[in-house]
Amino acid sequence: MEFSGINASASAYDAGRRIDVHHHYVPPVFKTEVLAKITASPTGTRQYMPPMMNWTPEKTLEDMDRGGTATAMLSITNPGAWVGNQTASRKLAHECNEYAARMAADHPGRFGIWTALCLPDVDGSLREIEYGLDVLKADGVGCFTSYDNKHLGDPAFAPVLEELNRRKAVLYTHPALCPCCAALVPEVNEAIIEYGTDTTRTVASLLFSGAATKYPDIRFIFSHAGGTMPFLIERFQLWARRPDKAPQLPRGVMHEIERFFYDTAQAANAAAMACLRKVIPVSQIVFGTDFPYRTAEEHVTGLRTCGFSEQELRQIDRENALRLVPRLQ
Repeated sequence: MEFSGINASASAYDAGRRIDVHHHYVPPVFKTEVLAKITASPTGTRQYMPPMMNWTPEKTLEDMDRGGTATAMLSITNPGAWVGNQTASRKLAHECNEYAARMAADHPGRFGIWTALCLPDVDGSLREIEYGLDVLKADGVGCFTSYDNKHLGDPAFAPVLEELNRRKAVLYTHPALCPCCAALVPEVNEAIIEYGTDTTRTVASLLFSGAATKYPDIRFIFSHAGGTMPFLIERFQLWARRPDKAPQLPRGVMHEIERFFYDTAQAANAAAMACLRKVIPVSQIVFGTDFPYRTAEEHVTGLRTCGFSEQELRQIDRENALRLVPRLQ
């Protein structure tokens, strides 16, 4: 397959090699049953609708080809599959996963699947994990950083984490708009600030609840370079030394943070990457684009301004993701 449009400075390796772990798809049922709810939201939220409403599989493939993406891992984005009703939410998550499986079947090798869940419905999510991983042969699970003001380390989600740990599964996480912090700065869409912040909250929740230690076989991916976590690392380390917190992190806070993976979506710039790579090794950074909100080409170009060597770019573009999804080798 021929890939065109790659930045002129890119190496020959670039052609069709990347694995995009943060790539959204928008099934028709998702548009119908979920996005309609957003139209009633403030103007700041509505401005994010066009990329989702205008999404098509053809646009996804076009962006992948232009940016040298071999495989995109498909995930639904906000507001997720939970629509306030258990039956409807289970149906929506299931139909989204079926749609992703059809895309993967129709375009062999081009797509992987992060199974959508209907959290905070734990029982329904456990059923969808079984169906997604065992029947659809998905590559992992996708969920959000919080649900109803509860972050992933909350005991409410323990059954899901236990099952994913048992399966040694990949858990891709996408930030949410936590109800606690809506419209705090009315001049700015909540996603601009709160997405990075909610990712940090769920990292902290997993660390300081002891969940990260309790479920060591889950391979977590955090969006957007870990949110604000790299900037708060000193505070995390100090908090972990407290006598009441240290038992939750017997191997130290950095042991857990350094085993997590972090994607480049909306963070392919020298400032964000310089901070992230001071906290974790390059082996834990994976390529992500946030399509359809941003393009692969933008991230390819941006990462080349971050001081990475050619070998490090190969790791980020593909090799690190292969450790998570070895079938793409």
